[in-house]
Amino acid sequence: MARNLRIVNIVASASLNHDIPLIKLAEKLPNTEYNPEQFPGLVMRIKEPKASALIFGSGNVVCTGAHSMAKLREAIKEIIKNVEKIGIKIKEVPRVKVQNIVAHGDIDMDLNLNMLAMELENTEYEPEQFPGLVFKLRDTGATFLLFSNGKIVCTGTRSEPKLKEAVDLLVENLKNLKKN
Repeated sequence: MARNLRIVNIVASASLNHDIPLIKLAEKLPNTEYNPEQFPGLVMRIKEPKASALIFGSGNVVCTGAHSMAKLREAIKEIIKNVEKIGIKIKEVPRVKVQNIVAHGDIDMDLNLNMLAMELENTEYEPEQFPGLVFKLRDTGATFLLFSNGKIVCTGTRSEPKLKEAVDLLVENLKNLKKN
């Protein structure tokens, strides 16, 4: 298992099940940016918990920046509170769907990235371009950045248990390679 495995970003989507007048929202709230000529969604920045949301006229929302599921739920509540400031009542708690979790940590082993690039399937390694090896772990949805000092970044999982499972599988694979 990785030491200090920390979630640094959760990207999730939800529907408020209500059309949202984005121009009115942008006029009323200071923490928003809306430029429909460039992008159809309104950007809302939330101070506490620190997160951002893309809100579309259809009521669909993409929230990013939360560091935990609890913070994600708080951010969604803040978004609803902000939308209700323009007189729109959100009647039901939206179902939130996690799209991606990004985490980083340390697996406590030095890695020979050149060897891993040859031994593992689904890798990309171009040390002249970037010092990390990209490894897609089959059947997990997880993609890892591996660094020679044992630091890792994981992206592509959709729940904390799946994240931990993918990291455990990565460590198991790396330990098996070291034995051989």
